[in-house]
Amino acid sequence: MAAITAGLVKELRDKTGAGMMDCKSALTETNGDVEAAIDWLRKKGLAKAAKKAGRVAAEGLVAVESSGHYAAAVEVNAETDFVARNPDFQAFVREVAKVALNTDGSLEAVAAAKFPGEAVTVADRLTALIATIGENMTLRRSVKLTVSKGVIASYVHGAVVEGQGRIGVLVALESEGDVEKLSTLGRQIAMHVAALNPLALDASGIDEATIAREKAILLEKHQGKPANVQDKIAESGMKSFFKENTLLDQPFVHDGSKSVSQVLKEAEGQVGAPVKLTAFVRYALGEGIEKEETDFAAEVAAAAGQS
Repeated sequence: MAAITAGLVKELRDKTGAGMMDCKSALTETNGDVEAAIDWLRKKGLAKAAKKAGRVAAEGLVAVESSGHYAAAVEVNAETDFVARNPDFQAFVREVAKVALNTDGSLEAVAAAKFPGEAVTVADRLTALIATIGENMTLRRSVKLTVSKGVIASYVHGAVVEGQGRIGVLVALESEGDVEKLSTLGRQIAMHVAALNPLALDASGIDEATIAREKAILLEKHQGKPANVQDKIAESGMKSFFKENTLLDQPFVHDGSKSVSQVLKEAEGQVGAPVKLTAFVRYALGEGIEKEETDFAAEVAAAAGQS
């Protein structure tokens, strides 16, 4: 019998998109013949994922999971919003969020971790799910937040099932104060983040390229004016930009007369200790993915012509 090497398994996996253990089984059954192994996988319905890998997946679910001083958020994409209502898909996303909570939260660690209750990785389980449901799917991103003391509050907007929806937010509050009151405050801020989509916690968190672009736009609008006037306009404009786009400076969505930083300061009296907002995460389903524009009427007409 031919030796089933790691290189042979990788070659078959690259060609079919099937899971590692399935590839090893196929090669074992076919005595190491890659082409025969491809046919074996196709007959088992395990090579379907490879054919779907090029299709745009911008729907799906964002999920959050928390436990004590830890919380995680993940985004798993599919091609259509129908899949988000599929119980098998929802169960997969829920387990992936739990896996993220028990790793360092990085995408690589989550994909390589063992899927709960099974002898395969999360990546391999996803490949099998693609074959079962029949749509391209991707584990797009994952993150984990931690606090030493305090809470990590979460909020899901557009929830399909508990903890899963179209927007997922985590807010980390460091404090030795009352946990219940911290949780209430954190959820309110998480709802604020979902609504106003800040770019960063404060000005220091906005990347230099974004700042340079905003300054360039301001200066271009006031071309021809003296340099010192342009500088003052740019300085004032950037203050407004930071106020609109950094979480701590934004007017609080629940009370526009106060900034988020003011709300945090005022809350310290009720919480009974200093409160520091150390981090936040906002995942919106499909953001940044270029979706294919389709002409539905033309698709129907074409299908009718083929029938």
